[in-house]
Amino acid sequence: MILSDLKTYLILQRRVVLHDLVTHFNIEANAIRGMLDKWIIKGKVRKYGKESGCGTSCCKCDPTLTEIYEWLD
Repeated sequence: MILSDLKTYLILQRRVVLHDLVTHFNIEANAIRGMLDKWIIKGKVRKYGKESGCGTSCCKCDPTLTEIYEWLD
């Protein structure tokens, strides 16, 4: 995956949870975070803090993967 693939996906989805990016691109979360940081520095992506969960009560979500990213353009 390259930055342009990530950009396209974010533009189409507008807001996305890190878990969805990991699943969609089949890449480790830290690798995706590194790529997202490049877009954050350029002012194209906003990161929302980690949520306590996905919003359901099942408690199956990994809390480290529930941060939300939004494309700003």
